[in-house]
Parts: sequence; C-alpha cells; structure tokens
Amino acid sequence: MSNLHPTRRPGEPHAPPIREAYNIIPIHDLLTDHPSLRYPEVRAAAAALRTVGELPRPPFVAWSPSYDLMDWLGILFGFQNDNVRNQREHLVLHLANSQMRLHPPPSVPDELQHSVLRRFARKLLKNYSLWCSYLGRKSSVLVHSRRDGDNRRELLYVALYLLIWGEAGNLRFAPECLCYVYHHMAMELNQVVDKHMDRDTGQQFFPSISGDCAFLRSVVMPIYQTISVEVESSRNGKAPHSAWRNYDDVNEYFWSRRCFSRLKWPLDYSCNFFGTTPKDKRVGKTGFVEQRSFWNVFRSFDKLWVLLILYFQASLIVAWAGTEWPWQALKRRDVQVELLTVFITWGGLRLLQSVLDAGTQYSLVSRETTWLGVRMVLKSLVALTWTVVFAVFYAMIWRKKNSDSGWSDEANRRIITFLEVALVFLVPELLALVLFIVPWIRNFVEELNWRIVSWLTWWFYTRIFVGRGLREGLVDNIKYTIFWISVLASKFTFSYFLQIKPLIAPTKALLNLKAKYHWHEFFNSTNEIAVVLLWVPVILIYLMDLQIWYSIFSSIAGASIGLFSHLGEIRNIGQLRLRFQFFASAMQFNLMPEKQLLPSDMTLVKKLRDAIHRLKLRYGLGQAYKKIESSQIETTRFALIWNEIIITFREEDLISDNEFELLELPPNFWNIRVIRWPCFLLCNELLLAVSQASELANETDMTLWLKICKSEYRRCAVIEAYDSLKHLLFVIVKYGTEEYLIVEKFFTEIDNCIAGGKFTAEYKMSLLQQIHTKLILLIELLLQPKRDINRAVNLLQALYELSVRELPKVKKSIEQLRREGLASLSPANDADLLFENAVEFPSPEDAVFYRQLRRLHTILTSRDSMHNVPKNIEARRRIAFFSNSLFMNMPRAPVVEKMVAFSILTPYYDEEVTFKLEGLQKDNEDGISTLFYLQKIYDDEWNNFMERMRREGLKDDDDIWDEKAKARDLRLWASYRGQTLSRTVRGMMYYYRALKMLAFLDSASEMDIREGSQQIASHGSAKRYGGFVGLQSGTPPSSRNLGGAVSGVSLLFKGHEYGSALMKFTYVVACQLYGQHKAKGDSRAEEILYLMKNNEALRIAYVDEIEYNRGDVEYYSVLVKYDQQLEREVEVYRIRLPGPLKLGEGKPENQNHAIIFTRGDAVQTIDMNQDNYFEEALKMRNLLEEFKANYGLRKPTILGVRENIFTGSVSSLAWFMSAQETIFVTLGQRVLANPLKVRMHYGHPDVFDRFWFLTRGGISKASKVINISEDIFAGFNCTLRGGNVTHHEYIQVGKGRDVGLNQISMFEAKVASGNGEQVLSRDVYRLGHRLDFFRMLSFFYSTVGFYFNTMMVVLTVYAFLWGRLYLALSGVEDAASRKTSNNEALGAILNQQFVIQLGLFTALPMIVENSLEHGFLPAVWDFMTMQFQLASFFYTFSMGTRTHFFGRTILHGGAKYRATGRGFVVQHKSFAENYRLYARSHFVKGIELGVILTVYASHSPVAGNTFVYIVMSISSWFLVVSWIMSPFIFNPSGFDWLKTVDDFENFLNWLWYTGGVFTTADQSWERWWYEEQDHLRTTGLWGKLLEIILDLRFFFFQYGVVYQLGIVGGNTSIAVYLLSWIYMVVAVGIYMIMTYARNKYAVKDHIYYRLVQLLVILVLVLLVVLFLEFTKFKFIDIVTSLLAFIPTGWGIILIAQVLRPFLQSTVVWETVVSVARMYDMLFGVIVMAPMALLSWLPGFQAMQTRILFNEAFSRGLQISRILTGKKNN
Repeated sequence: MSNLHPTRRPGEPHAPPIREAYNIIPIHDLLTDHPSLRYPEVRAAAAALRTVGELPRPPFVAWSPSYDLMDWLGILFGFQNDNVRNQREHLVLHLANSQMRLHPPPSVPDELQHSVLRRFARKLLKNYSLWCSYLGRKSSVLVHSRRDGDNRRELLYVALYLLIWGEAGNLRFAPECLCYVYHHMAMELNQVVDKHMDRDTGQQFFPSISGDCAFLRSVVMPIYQTISVEVESSRNGKAPHSAWRNYDDVNEYFWSRRCFSRLKWPLDYSCNFFGTTPKDKRVGKTGFVEQRSFWNVFRSFDKLWVLLILYFQASLIVAWAGTEWPWQALKRRDVQVELLTVFITWGGLRLLQSVLDAGTQYSLVSRETTWLGVRMVLKSLVALTWTVVFAVFYAMIWRKKNSDSGWSDEANRRIITFLEVALVFLVPELLALVLFIVPWIRNFVEELNWRIVSWLTWWFYTRIFVGRGLREGLVDNIKYTIFWISVLASKFTFSYFLQIKPLIAPTKALLNLKAKYHWHEFFNSTNEIAVVLLWVPVILIYLMDLQIWYSIFSSIAGASIGLFSHLGEIRNIGQLRLRFQFFASAMQFNLMPEKQLLPSDMTLVKKLRDAIHRLKLRYGLGQAYKKIESSQIETTRFALIWNEIIITFREEDLISDNEFELLELPPNFWNIRVIRWPCFLLCNELLLAVSQASELANETDMTLWLKICKSEYRRCAVIEAYDSLKHLLFVIVKYGTEEYLIVEKFFTEIDNCIAGGKFTAEYKMSLLQQIHTKLILLIELLLQPKRDINRAVNLLQALYELSVRELPKVKKSIEQLRREGLASLSPANDADLLFENAVEFPSPEDAVFYRQLRRLHTILTSRDSMHNVPKNIEARRRIAFFSNSLFMNMPRAPVVEKMVAFSILTPYYDEEVTFKLEGLQKDNEDGISTLFYLQKIYDDEWNNFMERMRREGLKDDDDIWDEKAKARDLRLWASYRGQTLSRTVRGMMYYYRALKMLAFLDSASEMDIREGSQQIASHGSAKRYGGFVGLQSGTPPSSRNLGGAVSGVSLLFKGHEYGSALMKFTYVVACQLYGQHKAKGDSRAEEILYLMKNNEALRIAYVDEIEYNRGDVEYYSVLVKYDQQLEREVEVYRIRLPGPLKLGEGKPENQNHAIIFTRGDAVQTIDMNQDNYFEEALKMRNLLEEFKANYGLRKPTILGVRENIFTGSVSSLAWFMSAQETIFVTLGQRVLANPLKVRMHYGHPDVFDRFWFLTRGGISKASKVINISEDIFAGFNCTLRGGNVTHHEYIQVGKGRDVGLNQISMFEAKVASGNGEQVLSRDVYRLGHRLDFFRMLSFFYSTVGFYFNTMMVVLTVYAFLWGRLYLALSGVEDAASRKTSNNEALGAILNQQFVIQLGLFTALPMIVENSLEHGFLPAVWDFMTMQFQLASFFYTFSMGTRTHFFGRTILHGGAKYRATGRGFVVQHKSFAENYRLYARSHFVKGIELGVILTVYASHSPVAGNTFVYIVMSISSWFLVVSWIMSPFIFNPSGFDWLKTVDDFENFLNWLWYTGGVFTTADQSWERWWYEEQDHLRTTGLWGKLLEIILDLRFFFFQYGVVYQLGIVGGNTSIAVYLLSWIYMVVAVGIYMIMTYARNKYAVKDHIYYRLVQLLVILVLVLLVVLFLEFTKFKFIDIVTSLLAFIPTGWGIILIAQVLRPFLQSTVVWETVVSVARMYDMLFGVIVMAPMALLSWLPGFQAMQTRILFNEAFSRGLQISRILTGKKNN
C-alpha cells in the first residue's frame, strides 16, 4: 500500500508545497514562463473564474482573496480540494480551446466570450435539460436574457456539474442519478446566489451539505453503498440477473417522478431505494428484467420472426398446391382462403410475445407500477381474442363453402368480412408504415414530453427516457430500405424455389408410405415423425440463411462504397511512383491549413472548389503539381513532412540507412533548379536519358528534350545531375586557377548551346556514355576513405580530353581552344599537366557535401528499377496506405491552434510494459527464445536495428546484451514487435510529435522553413554519418541518436510548439495497480516511470489504497506525471473514491476512474494491444473536424476509425485471424455506417465526443457479467440516446490480435459469451423494438444474430444427421428408397447447404475486400493459399467455439472475462491442456456426430451406394475432422512422435491424479470435471430441464440399434428394448464388482484381485458362447451393441451432473464420477488415435510445420531450425 499522505485527511488545509504540481497549465501561477500561458484565451478563462465579486462567503471558513469561483463552490458544497483543482484546469483548458476556435477571432482576446460559455453550457447540460423535460420538472438552470453580462452564473452552473461529475466515482455510470443530484444542488446554488433566506433559521441560506468531504460522504457514498450491496447479492455475477439491481437499474430509478417524492433532498437514507433497507422491502429491478432464455431472441426481434414464420406458412400453402409457378396457385380460391390462416398465426405470435413479456417482466409490477401489470394482462387477452376471432371467422368461411358445395356469393362475402377484420388488425402496422415513410414526424412526436402522447403510445411500449426519436433522415431511409428489400427478395425467392417447393413431393410420398418398421411403434406415427425430421433442417436453414444473403449483399455494398471512397487506388510503391508528383500537392492540400480569409463555414462554392481540386489531384488533371515546383516554399514544406515520416520509419527500424537516403527528399543544395525527388523515384532514369540521347543523336534538341520530358522524373534527374556535376567540379577545382576558368568557360558554352537549341547539332551524343563512365569513377574515388590525388588528376584530364576535344562534332585546334578559353594559355602547360596543381578535396568533415555526392552517385549509377525500396513489407504497406488516403475525401485541416482538442485513454491492468531481458533470452522446451523467434520473423528489421546500434557506437554485436543502454534498446526493439504497453505508448505519442511539427509549420515564415531545411540536412548528415563515410568504408560511423528529440523538424522549434501541442493533446494511461507495483518494487512500475520520463504528454492514473491504524481503507484516484525540471515523478491530483473501484467489470471501472483526468472535446479509446503510426497521426486534426459535419440528421458522436491488424505475419493461424478481423473492421464497419446506419462501438480505436458521453454514462458500461463486452454497450447507449456513429477509412490505427489457437479460442469464447449476455440485455431489447424494421434487421444480423445463426448452422447439421439416423433405423428410408429417388438427392442438397453457407460466411467478404485493396488476382491467390494452409479447418473450428459458448451462456450463464495473454505462440501445447480446453466444446460433439455417421453408414440402405453416402455426408465428416483435429494441426510440433508419446503419458497422469484440497484443474481431472459443471450450479430450473431434455437424445441410439441386432431376429416388441437395459445393469454391476475388488485386494492381496478379474472374464466368455449356441446372436452384435450402449451411459452421466445436488450425498455419486473418468479416457484415446497415427507416419511433422508457418517461411524464416532448436547462426 502506498503511504503518500497517511497523515492528511482529504479536504484538510495543508501547508502549500514549494512548487505546486500542475497537470498541463499552471493556472495557479499565470506569471510562470510556460508556453501555454502565452495564449490570451487561457488568461481570459482563468480571469472569468476569478470574478467572485459579491457572492455570499461560506460561513466557518477563512476566505482568501486568491480563491476563485471553483474554490467558492468547493467550500460551499464540500467538494475535495484536488477535485476542485482538477476541474478548474479542465474548465479553463476547454474554454480557452473553444475561444481559440472562434472565427472571426473576438475583438477583445483577453475576455471570455459569452457565446463560448453559452455553447458549452448548452452541450454539457443538454442531457440534464432533456431529463427535466421528460419528468415534467422545471430546470434549476436559470439562464437569463441573451445579454453578455451574466457569465458568472453560467460559469457556476457548468463548474458545479463538472465538480459533481469529477467526484461521483462509480455513479458516473448512472447519468440520470447525477442529473437528480445536480438538479437539487443547482437549486440550492440559485438560492445562495440570489441571497434567499433560510425558512428555518431566518439567516442567509446555505446548502444542506457542506464541510470536509461532505459531497462524497453525504451524496456519493450512500448510493455507492447501495450498488455495492446489490453487487454482493449477485454472488460475483453468479446469481440470476433478475435477483439484483445493476448500474442500469439504479440509473433507471431516476427515470420516474417517484425519485423526487421518495429520495427527497437532502437524501432520505430511510428510503427503500438504499441498500440499508432489507432485501424484501427494497426497490427491485427497474425498467427491465434480464431473464436467461433463448426466447429473448424472439422477444427482442419479434418483427423479424413474425415475417419469417408467416412467409414460411404462406409459401408452404402455395407450394402444397403443386403448381409449377406460385402465381398459378394464387389464382385458385382455395389457396387464397388458406392463405388467410397467416392472420391466425400472426395473432398466435402476438399472444406468444405478450405471454413472454408477462412471464419475464412480471417482477417489475409493484404497487407503483400497477398499470404495467394491467397492460401485460390486457395485451395477452387482446392477442388471444384476435386469434380466436380469426379462427372463428376462418371456420365460418369453410363451413359456408362446404354447405354450398362451392364458392357461393355468401362464402365470398364471408371472405370480405374476414379481410375487413384483418384490416382493423393491421391498422397499427399501417400507421407504423406511414411514419416510416415520414420519419421526421415520428421523431417529433416521440420527443414530445406531453402526457397525451404517452397515453396514446401507452399500449405499444413503456415510456422510457432513452430510445426516442431514433429515426434517420429520408435519404438514409431510402438507402437501407433498398438494401434490405434486395436482400429479402433474394432470400424469399431462393427459399421458395430451392428449399420449400422441392420438399413437397417427398413429404406427400412419405405420408402415403406403407412400410414395415424395424422397431416398436408407440403411436403408429413413425411416418409423421419422419416428415418432421425431414423438415427440421430445412426450416433451420430457412431461418438462418438470411445471414448468408446479408453477407453477400453487404460484400457488394461494401466494395461499391470502398470504390467510391477511392480505397485501394494506390496499392503498392509502383503505383505511388506514378502519382508521387500529385502526392506532394495532395499532402499540401490535406495536411496544411488553407489561409482563411473567408468565414470558416463550408459554403457551397467552397465545397465545390475543394471537390474540383481533389479531382484534379486524383487524376493529375491540369498538372496541379506544377505549382509546387515554382513555389519553392511549398516543396520545402512537403519535404519536411515527408522526411519526418521517413525518419520515423528509420527509428522504427523498418528501413536501413541506405533506404533512408533513397527515400528522403533532400533540401536544395548546390543551386539545383528542380525538385530533388527521392532517389527511389529517379532510379535508372538518367541511364535511360543517356541511351535516348545516343539513339536520337541526329534529332533536334527539341525532339530529344520532349522525349526526355515525357517522364517528369527523367527530366528532373537530367537537370539535377547536370547542376550537381557543375557544382562538384567547381568545388574540387581550386578557385582562381586557370583550370577553374576553363571549367567555367566550358559550362558557359554548354549552357549557351542548350539555350540556343543547338546541343545535338554541335556535340556527338555517342560520347556521353564514356563521359558518364569517367564521372562515376571520379565520384567513387571521392567517396573512398583514402583518396589518390594523382588518380583524380588523371580522371579530370581524361574528362577534359573527352569533353573539350572529342565531344564537339567539329574538332578544334589547340589555338582555337586557347582563343575560346578552353585550353591553357601558356604553351608550356601542355594538356598532360592540366589539373596537376588545381585539385583539392573537400574536408572529410563536410557531411553535407558527401551526402549530396552519394545522392549524385546513386542517380548516375542506378540501373535498378528500385521497385523493392523499401524492402520491408510493413513499410511499403504504410506508405501505400498513407499516400492513397491523401487522395480520399477528408475535411481540410485547421491550424493546430484552432483544431479540436482531444485525449487518449488506455486502460492497463498488469500486462507486459517492456519485455525483460531474461524473458527474451529464455528458451522454451523446443530450445527457442522469444528473441530468436523475433529475429527470424522480423529478419530485415533486426538487421536494420543492429546497423543503427553500430552507428550509435556498438563495437561488437555480442555487447548488445551487456551495455545497459544497448540492452534497453534491445528490449524496446522486441517490445515494439509484441503487444506491450510501450508499443502502444510510442504509437500514441506520435500524435504529440505530429502536433508539434504541424504547429511549427503553421506559424513558420518562408525564411524559417527554407533555412530550417538546410539546417536539418546539415545536422542530420553530421549526426548520421559523423562527417565522412565512404561507399565501402571499413571505419565505423560515429555515434548518432535517432531519437525524435534531435532529428528532423524538432531542431527548428521555437518553444511555442510544446504549448500548442499540450493544449490540444493529453494521453492518460489508467494503470490501476501502479501504486501496488511501486509499493512491491515491481519492475513494471519502473518501466512505466521510464515511459513517463520519455513522453512529456503522458499521464498515469492509478488507484491508491491507504490503510489507517484502525483498519479503515481509503481509496484514491491519483494522477501522476514526470516533472522534467525536478527530474522525478510528481503527484498532480489525489481524489478520494467512495470505496473500492471495482463493483462491476474491471476494464470499464478502470476507464471510468481515469476519465476525469482526460481533457479536450474528444477522447480516443485505445486498448493495450494497439499501435499508431506517425504519418497517420498527421491526419488526426482532419478527422476531428468530422465532428462539425452532419451525417444524416445528426452530427457524429462517435467517429469510427479503421484498424490494421499487425499480427498477421506471425503464423498462418495469426494470418487467418487477422484476415477475419480485417474484414470485420473494414468492410463490415463500412457497410454498417453507410448505408445501414447501425455501426456501434464494437471496440477500439473510435473517437468519442467527450462531453456528449461524459453526461450520458461514459464510454462503456460496467454492470457485472451482463456488460462483459463492455465497449459495444457504449455504441448501444449512443444509438439509444440519439447519437450518431460514423466510419472513416482515410486514417488507421494498428491493432494486435491473438496468434495461437488456444488464445484465439479463448478470445472467441469471450466474445461469444459476451454476445450471449447481450441477448438478455435491455439495450438489445430496446434497440430491437425502437429501431425501424430495416435498421432492426441490420442491427440483428451484425451483432447477436451472427452468433445465433452460427449456432443454427451447427444445429442444422445435428438435426440433419439425427433425422437421417431416425430414417435409417426406423426402416422408413429403406421403404422410401424403393419408391423414390428424391430422398438421396434431397439429402445431398441439404448437406451442401452447410458447405455453401460456411464458404460464403468467410470467403466472399474476404475476397471482395482484398480485391478492392490489393487487386483481384492477389486476393484470389491469398484465398487459395489460405485453403492450402487449412484455413477452412480453423474457421469451422471457430464456428464450434462460438456456438458452444453462445448457447451455453444464454442457457446457463457463466460468461467471464478470459485473459488471453497475447504473447507469441511458438511452443507446443500438451494434449492434456488441449483436452481440457476443447473436450466439451468440440471433441465430445465431434465424436457424437462421428458415431451418428458410423451407425448411419452401417444401417442405411443409401450408404450401400458409396457415392451417394459421400455426397451426403462429406461436409458433416469435414466438421467432425476439423473439430477433433484442429487443435493438433495448429499446434507447433503437433505431429512429433516423441511429444505425442509424452503427451499421452501426461494425459493419463492428469486423469488418475487425485491430489488434495488445493489441486487445480490443470493438475487433476476430477477438479477439472467439477469446474466444467459450474454453469449447471448457477442455472435456473428451465436451464436444467432443457439440459435434461437435450441429454435424452443419447438414449435413442440404444432404442434404434437394439432392434438391428442379430439376436433380436426381427422382433419389434417393446420387450426387446426393455430387456436391453439388462445389458446396462450387468455392465454397471461388473464395473462395481471390479472397483470393489480393486479397492479391497489390489494393494495387499493382489492374487485375489486377479482371481476376481479371471472369474468375470470366464463368466462373460461363457455367456457369449451360450448366446452363440442357443440364440441368433452374431459376433458383430458385440461391436454394434457398444455403439448402442456407450451413448446411453454418457447420457446417464450428463443427466446425473444436472441432478448433482440430489445425488452428491448418495452412494451413486462415486460410481458416476469413476464412470465419467472412464468416458473421458475413452474420448481421449479416440481423439489421440488419428494424431498418433499421423505422428508415426514420416513427413507429417515437416508438412505441418510448413502449413503452420508458411507466411514466415516466405519472408526468410527457417522454422525447421527454430523447431529443432538448432541455432546455427
């Protein structure tokens, strides 16, 4: 425990510290020299807070003249001192930032503008105003006339809300509870400000709560204690949700007026709302009761199920008529009348819905909510009445028709009457349709808070505060309506013609079939059951295949939107080269703010102008880039940004030093007349130009030049090479010598020739090649460490000879040359002696000169097309994405001062901060260390890192482990390739770095930029190369630090950039346990301190626990930062919490405690497994401008951001996972945002409108268990409260995903369980009912529907196979196969549905999105590669995981957070571990299906035809194999024979280990077995009943198979089945005898034990012989009977587990446990057998390694060496 302030109680005055710590702005001392204080807006906001004036002074407190309005409020209401300090900075920073954004700027900048304050107050108090309006209460916020005078009162209102919010702790999850508190406190504030008198005392009125920590103690703690009591009664989330109140229930108590009469103010602690009241008298659930049942899927989305069921019924009626086309049947009056039965069904479904509502929500009815109970009863009665009325009227139609023997006029009149009744029934639906077409009317009506509106809508739904006015605009309506009508039309057409109609003939045939049955018939209804079993899989497919159609259409829609968004236009470096000239202009256009002369609002003309400019840039129209060359300053600005991006690439070791030089855009040295494009663009352009000149030697200058100018890069390369050579010769030839004048004269002549267009006429083009060769030799000589001056003279003489003597077409005499100044004037100085004394080499320290020389050498010598620069795949992807994004539509960037301020919040618990050295070196069981693995995976990055280390002074590569600084670099290098906090922090701090650079560029003058670029270049050269480094220099370069602090633009900063960046950005990491880590001396605390030290904008928030002597514990929310001046960590704020932080789910609670320390208008939620990129950070201010634009009817409240999954390269499994995730975060989210308008916040890195969310419950929900997927509820909450979620793909953030199968399965389990809980939640129910029909469909199929339908697919396979088994064993199939051939065809069709479904689920979106972004052929190739790497096995296996956990969570609960670890997975997982993880979810289910298929194969006449059997069962066998084999296929060394043997031994040891009290599940089978049943202990009665009913299926094997045994002899009497139970009794008896004998004799009298075994065996053999002799018993019956009785035993065990509370105390239980152990042993052997066989066969291990690590192979990873641990290098 920390002991920072053990003596001081919160709120006590204390001696002021010498230098008060501050967070961002030192508001306490406005005279300090701090860059942010130069802004007049900051001073204006601080001054406004100091206007205390004549406000009444609180009694009993000494008033200081330095106190401001925040202090006054703090003392008045008893807020904590640090809460006041925190919110003071919060408010000042926000008001200052808002005033900065005003356009035009205010005339008096030192004064707070009333409009700024008014706008902020409106936004902050909007939810409070809506709440008052909803409850019909007058708001306590009294805003006077619009005059600018009363800033103070509005400031007080805003400050009061922030102070309440800042100290509310866990109550922040209950926003309307805070509204209630604020309402009364604002009322008291008004009375104090208006100087009212207290009625009781006659004195000046002061608030009812005041004093030390009064607000926390009197208001927050009592409500906190109530929530805490409820959480305790939840038994850690194991109690049913209906038995306790969660955060939502507490909050929704404040949605009714009763809170005012019951709770009162000051709070009446005797009220039955509080936890002090006994449970039976306390307020119960409020607003909604979460009941665990699959019926929730029907309840929440009843409109969807009604549509599907009614269409199915109608299709069945039409298809039964037997016509070829449906419209032919519809002409028949009988069919028309039969179709009216859909109204009876509809009435029945309404009755079901009302009964379900009453059955699940009855506990909401109390004395206060009587009308709710009345409505429940009435709804059921009305639905029942409608059903009866329809049935009666329908019967009357047929009675009349039958009595009149035809359709008489009276019968037709009765049809009309029926339709009139139906019209009345449909009135609400027709009204809803009208309101759907005119959505604004519905929104208007729903948002009215009039009594009459609630009376009129009372029948349809309960009036609640959220979920009103959710309709979208007409354009959006039309878009998603067209989408869904297309989907539904396709689905219904397909269903009718390919699912329902083909089944009619077999159904009729089966019903008429007369067959001899193979077993005892109970009700003579085998045929009817067969028909039902035939239809069940078809119905299941019919109900789920809308998901497939949604998948197909969303892929098409997503691709279309992506195309129109210009995604994937630049896919690689080659395409970037073609567009690089426009890219410079696009960067200028998007990233640099425009000079704002006009008002800042986007006028139509301005929008049009921007759109035209983008068009020109995108397609190179009008050569928009030409401008950039003439304006040197624009070029330099572009170069600064581009080079900074390339510097970060080098810092991240994505590129080498050489690649850095090829990619950078150098500033203009040596008077070069053109843009000096990066070398990788100029590649072999000069050589091509030289060869062109030789080819076109006889053409004119103009022709040659036009040919060269066809390529912009070639033109630039030629001019740059010429200008550089001219400059070079002037540098190395001494000034003032005769040779210098000759060189000067030569270039003058050349220039004149070129100017006159006579160059090709005067000179021989064929000699250029030779001159080119000599020049290269000269430059290479200059670049060598030891330079021979004589050789230089020789080369210069040779060049002189070639250029002056040989080059001109007309050869000149020496006299002519002397006259023209091209030869030495003194005859003695012959040509051989020229340059003898005229050459001098530049100093080796002249870094700039040698850097330019290397560039010139590259231009002259490069023959390579440089398509592979940079080599690193990640670097290429990032450059391509960034360059492409600049051609996409995005808002224009404002200057940094006027941008929207934002924060980042990252919750951190106790994951890795930085990898430890020993952890990197430690070998796993295969001899592989993490570092070795990383070196092989990131081979090129490791080489770049070592190159950087050598440049920074590393002498010997082995020293990297020893030197402290270098070891730190090594650990960081590895950590930046894992999923560590240091990686996340580095990525997010790029925002700060980008903002500093952009702030500099915003304010820099042309002179600053031009001179600055030269300064950076010279400094960079000196730093990077320490002066002179040759081409093949053997000398090590001198040290250089490539940290952001000394490279690039930061050299030019003037100081104000830091202030600008800090005003706009702060990064808070919620390290919940940081205090404990510090107290324990945990290395993680040191690492976090290191991160703070190196990142000045980083703040750490943690929870501190302080124990006092009397055993009390106080909890504090603490914010710390690293003070660069004091050079230590300082505590900034310490705010006491009402109690322990964690009442609900850990992560949202952690976020919630730290959110009070965030700043700005927006907050980006970033998880611990994320990364960011500098070039993307440059676009953040563009993204934040999106908050100002309207998307449909509303401005966005969440900006969705695209993610890049960076873990895909680790293994094939990681690639499959990242491919799946990539589709979800790109194509999936794109379609949900537009056109479907149902994108939620599924996770990170979305950007929230901070003030909108902090007043509406925060950025996640935290109730125990129900909110286990905490972040998606922020999206639900946002949509229900009228927010708007958009998605933007021009910016991306990195994200890591799990990489091993076990990690992935745990992640899938977590998400599936989370979805299971969502099905029960009030948010999903309300969205299902409050969204319009089509948005409801989108919402369902993109959230819980996906998991529900995945489960339906698996159920379809089950239903299909059980149905087939029934048909085969009963004899129906035998009889049918003789009559019709439809049967087999039908089976094949049914079974292929599953394959098609699986393929479309995963394949289509993947191929479509990859085609869009990488091209069609690469996408198809990737998909094929995935198939060869067995991706289908993985996706089928994942489907099993999702089904198991989703289904189990809805039935029984048991959802929990599963920590997946997120490490690197290279080590082999043992068989026992895999068995524990997958036995119940996959293995047992796979074995069950395998047994069905085997029994079916042995007893079905269809199976006699091998081809038909294969076609029918292939996909089912595929499912079985993938569920059983996947954990071993994707397990490193999964087929290693020695490991397989070890694994089996280990498994047996685990199985038989008894252990003691403290054994864990991974040590003992018994402990694991009990843990696997935990969900049955927490489930309700219905869950147990359903579990037992499902388990009864295992008894069917015995019933079906015993009649097939030879011993039965075709007898179908029931006695056969009853006698077969004797077998079970005998088996159990033998088992008990053997167990008894083992326990009694095995240890001491072993001979007796063997004797008992012998006797049992003899008796069994004797029985078999007797049966063979005297009955029709066959030997094969033994095997067959095993298939009958083993499933029965398993069924008995499963039922015994459900009945454990009754059986555990009896003698039976021990037998159950020991038999269960035998079953698990049997299952283990069955699963192990194929694996052992494959391990024994040669070659499988090598093949599996190839499959598992293929991606890494293709990047030079020798995994075979890794897996054998031979570290040859």
